[in-house]
Formats: sequence, C-alpha cells, structure tokens
Amino acid sequence: MILIVDDTPDNLISLKKVLEKHGFEVDTASSGEEALKKVLIQEYVLIILDVQMPGMDGFEVAEALSGISKTKDTAIIFLSAANTDTKFITKGYSSGGLDYITKPADINIILLKVKTFYRIYEQSRKLNEMQEKLLEEIEIRKKAEHKKDEFISIASHELKTPLTSVKGYIQLVERSIDKGNPAILKKHIEKANQQLSKLNDLITDLLDISKMESGKMVFVKKYFDIAKLLENVIEVLQHNNPHYQFIVDISSKGLVYGDEMRIEQVLINFITNAIKYSPGQHKIEIKSFIENNKLHVSVKDFGIGISEDQLSKVFDKFYRVDETSVHFQGLGIGLYISSEIINRHNGEIGVRSKSGEGAEFYFIIPVLEND
Repeated sequence: MILIVDDTPDNLISLKKVLEKHGFEVDTASSGEEALKKVLIQEYVLIILDVQMPGMDGFEVAEALSGISKTKDTAIIFLSAANTDTKFITKGYSSGGLDYITKPADINIILLKVKTFYRIYEQSRKLNEMQEKLLEEIEIRKKAEHKKDEFISIASHELKTPLTSVKGYIQLVERSIDKGNPAILKKHIEKANQQLSKLNDLITDLLDISKMESGKMVFVKKYFDIAKLLENVIEVLQHNNPHYQFIVDISSKGLVYGDEMRIEQVLINFITNAIKYSPGQHKIEIKSFIENNKLHVSVKDFGIGISEDQLSKVFDKFYRVDETSVHFQGLGIGLYISSEIINRHNGEIGVRSKSGEGAEFYFIIPVLEND
C-alpha cells in the first residue's frame, strides 16, 4: 500500500486517483502527525511525502519514521514546490528519502518512479523469502545430520551388544562341551538364539528404513482374516511373556484389505513397546473393532507414559524419548516404520498418553480396498 501525505486536498485527490487507476492501493494523510499515527497501524511499501506542511514538515516526519522499526524498509519519495534548492534536496536524502521530486512534477514521472520502487520492493521481498527458506533448509539439514550421526552411533551400539553377547555364549558353549552337561549347553544356546533374534530384528528394521528411503518397500495387499491375525500375534507374544496379563477385547470379525505381514509388524511393534516401556507392570489392554468400514486397533500399557511435548515426535524417524533412551534399547525407528505402513494403507496412527500414566497406541485403516 502507498501512503500520500500532503496538506493540500487537491494534490491528495489527484495523485490518489492516478495511482489507483494503475492498480495501486492508496491511503492518504493530510498532516505529518496523521501520517505517523497511520504507520503505527498499517504497513506501507511507499510513502509520498510533501515537504512543506504546517506542524511537522516532511523532513521531520521522515526522521521520525526512521526511528520506527516497522518502517525501516519503507521507501520515501519527497515532493516539494517551495524547497527546491540543492541544500533541501540534500536534506531530503539525509532524512531517509530515496528520491526528491520538485513541483510541478510530471505525473508520468511520478508514476514511473512509483512502479520502479514497487518492482524493487517485490524483488527485495522475494530475495528475503528465498534467504529465509534457505536458512530454514540449512537448519533442517543440520538437525537431520545431527539425527543421522546420533542414529549411526546408536545403531552401532545396538548391533554390537547382541553380537558381543552371542560371541560370549558361543565361548561358554565351547567350554561346556568337554564337561558333557547337556542342560548347560542348551541354556547357553537358547541365550545365544535370543540375542540372534534381537540382532535379526534390528537388521530387519534397518532394511525397512533403507527400502522406505529408496521407495522399494513392497506391499502385498489382499483380504485377510483380521481376528485370526490378532489372535495369532497375541498368542505368540503371550507365550513369550507369560508374566504379563493380556486383556483382550476383539470384536472385529471378517476380512480386511491390506498387507497382512505389515499390519502384523505394526501390531507386534505396539505390543513389544508396551511391554518394554512398562517395567514393573504386568497388564496390557488390546482392543479391536470395526466401525463405519474402518478397523480400529489399540494397545494400552500402564507404564512410564510420554510427556505432552513429546507426543507429536514419537513417530519421527530416529526419535527416542530423551529420558528413556538411556534405560531402554532400540534404534528409535520402529514407530516411524509403523507410521509409514499405516500411511501406505491410507490410515491413521496416533498415541494418547501422559507422563507416568501409560500410553495407548492405535491405528485405523479402511476395511475395504480403496487404492
């Protein structure tokens, strides 16, 4: 918007009409005091300022404007009929003006200058936007690089831990062979197998991340029995965690369209996380129902919970809750993979939780084919 400041009404009206005719949005002020009040409320790209005015003259107005932070990028053109000497023109520039036009002025010249200043303003605005976006992109990449470095460090540690354990158990097996004690041998082999399973899970997660990044993760969608899938997963995990009470409410019956293996992967991730992050607790609630042709599945634990400021981040890649990362193993990518799987099913994934009050993870996907 352009602000014209002039104590002569005819000058205001004529210049305003010309500028509006050429598509400019124009505001007016009949004194320097009124102009200062208006700039505190409205932002202007350009101020066309008469020099000779009662009260505050144009130079005083320009100097006052220079002290207002919001007008630091506002261009000022002085118009003067009386003060046409070089000393006044020089004062105009030193007061903050970008141009000084003496009257009588050719309206076409004024219009040309206004268009030029507007073009410069638009170019400057676009350059500033590009600079802001570039700085934002640089900051995002610095966060991404930090997360990447942190992930590599965590992954190296997490992969070394089961490898070291397997190596240790193999050494124990070697020492126990000569003693001929099958029970001890079996115990060491079982422990080694547990560590190998953990290592396999970590590698599977890493491969899934790689496939997602390259767009090569394949989904094989078909209709499958959701109740049977849920029952099978719960049965296996209940067997592996006999000290936990699984409170199950499965009212979803029938076929659901999707990748059965990937949906199973999400469910297993939810339940194993519920067990991991609820030390000292022995109860997990699992619910499933179909409503309005959508499958709803939730897993609720009664463990450490998640603080409100971290809820929006738990599905981010490589994110690990700070206070839990020291106490719980993992790469911080299981929930990210789960969210990608549910997104590929045109579904919704989320969590409800409060710190110290457990967490309820859930997903919702369409029952029918809608690809």
